[in-house]
Amino acid sequence: MDDEISRYNRTRWAALVAADAVFTRPVLDLTPATAQAWVNPDGRWGDLHDQAVCCLATGGGQQGPAFALLGAQVTVVDLSPEQLAQDTRAARHYGVPLQTLVADMRDLHALPTAGFDLVWQAYALNFVPDARVVFEQVARLLRPQGYYHFHVANPFALGVQAGDWTGSGYPLRDPYRNGAQIPTSDPTWVYGTGAPDQPAIPPPREYRHTLTQLINGLTAAGFTLLALDDQIDAPADPTATPGTWAHFTAILPPWFALTARRNP
Repeated sequence: MDDEISRYNRTRWAALVAADAVFTRPVLDLTPATAQAWVNPDGRWGDLHDQAVCCLATGGGQQGPAFALLGAQVTVVDLSPEQLAQDTRAARHYGVPLQTLVADMRDLHALPTAGFDLVWQAYALNFVPDARVVFEQVARLLRPQGYYHFHVANPFALGVQAGDWTGSGYPLRDPYRNGAQIPTSDPTWVYGTGAPDQPAIPPPREYRHTLTQLINGLTAAGFTLLALDDQIDAPADPTATPGTWAHFTAILPPWFALTARRNP
């Protein structure tokens, strides 16, 4: 798929890789134990050895190599060739096999039907306006009883920033409308410390996916929701200084992680 949305995202991620943003840095110090603790901490996916795993829109040399270290047959799909190059770099570092594919999450026709046991998707779904299209694509990829695990913005938090603190709270401003493009900006930690000048990087272009679309879209595509986690990868601290990232995430969790099973 090649439309204005994919071109925008491809340009943005090329700039993020060039800027060495956090999610573009390959992880090169994993062991099987730390990989297990990261991508399969509760053993939900069972023994990953020889399981077929698709890391969808998850380039950057992070989760894909972790799954490969655990013996999975990994295919990393991303629309950014620069991000996929990081996966290739990490796979060579660990000496593990890993395939990459340049593709948009909304069009996965190049991948086999019922070819995967698990589709793992890091934070990416909000970069497209219709989550249902992605759910239908993922459903085709999964074998019966296969798992789909993905991160997505808390639809009530999208568009609210840590710096929006008013002295008494973090205000909700944008209408709660499915598919609406919501103005957001990268937190400073995306580029490390401080607030570097990054004029060449386009801002995030994110779309709200309401709970109605997320839950009903999954069930319509043939999934059963197994779990929802609203406290992921966030240094939540209600005693932190208001207006900081740690305080903000303690008041309004920015992300969800959902796990569903394909039941055709």
